[in-house]
Amino acid sequence: MTRRPAPPLPPPKARRHLRETAALTQTQLASRVGVTPGTVRAWESGRTTPRGRKREAYAQLLRTLADEETARQTTQTPHGSESDPARKPLPPEPARAPESSPEPALEPAPESEPGPERVPEARPAAVALTPAQAFDALYEFGAPALVRQTYLLTGRREQAREAVERAFQTAWEHWPEVARDRDPVGWVRATAYEYALSPWQRLRPRHRHPEPPPADPGDRTLLNTLLRLPPRHRRTLVLYDGVGLDLPETAAETEASTPTAANRLLRAREAVAGRLPALADPQVLHRRLAELASNERLGAARPHAVRGDGERRARFWTRAAIAFTAALVGTTALTVRTAPTHYEPPVSPGQAVRGVPPRVTQGSLSDEERELRHKLRDQLQHGPERLSPRLE
Repeated sequence: MTRRPAPPLPPPKARRHLRETAALTQTQLASRVGVTPGTVRAWESGRTTPRGRKREAYAQLLRTLADEETARQTTQTPHGSESDPARKPLPPEPARAPESSPEPALEPAPESEPGPERVPEARPAAVALTPAQAFDALYEFGAPALVRQTYLLTGRREQAREAVERAFQTAWEHWPEVARDRDPVGWVRATAYEYALSPWQRLRPRHRHPEPPPADPGDRTLLNTLLRLPPRHRRTLVLYDGVGLDLPETAAETEASTPTAANRLLRAREAVAGRLPALADPQVLHRRLAELASNERLGAARPHAVRGDGERRARFWTRAAIAFTAALVGTTALTVRTAPTHYEPPVSPGQAVRGVPPRVTQGSLSDEERELRHKLRDQLQHGPERLSPRLE
């Protein structure tokens, strides 16, 4: 038994374009396919790809929308134009979605009301961007929402901004890897969350001074409730109910299994609902999280400033590494130059020798010694007389 091939899907941008051309909201399209609006948002941003029956239903709906768009263009185009009245085939889905920057989801997706049919505007041809321009576009697109999301994790405005800036600086250092990633905003988000929730943040001096809480009592109560949750539960709740990720994606980003992520999410919801019963509904909780993050004035630095700080920090650490390596090489060379080239046995420790009289220094002569010296000098100056043998 062979599997039939999965139906092709257009790129994420084309999916969104077809939905907007048909004047459909994400909620309306989700009800047609039988999924949640967050799933449609993930499909259109390129974070996830539908599978199985959902993919077939989604592909069939997109083909229908493409047929309707072709029919509208045919009726509105005068005779003699180059438009083909036949149905246009959907472009195949690429292996990797280019420019797969997911839509930051902490704010609820605005649902536009169905309006009159409109002719799609001609889109300009894609222009190749330099790495700096692509980084700036990614930063301006994702930084504001990431700062608000990180604020829900830490409750500190400056720490949230610093975490996001450090994450983007790390992304700029690894830009070839981030640029090829299917979800560059997710890459930066994971790095920012890891930095913000690092236990080393508690050792910083400014962590000892609390920041002013939100002005609204409801926001203050919700923020305190979030900060009382364990960091892993808090991160899972923000990713699933705040950002709008699916459960497998949440589990992958938190480096946990899907059952573990589901258990953390349920416990976090129970803790929040136990203190705030009005937030037992996930939709209400999502809206309140969005309001809490949006009520704070959380600005982000300019992208060129973040790139400049990252480059200066990289240069500093590079020079520090070079200086440390040079010092290590110099120390090694000095050690090799001054080290002995042969074995020198150690000198054994000395031992005290007993029984030897101590050395006595010569002092002044006594009276007897002085008299004896005079006597020896006066008598027998030439020695004793010589004896000669005689016969008797």
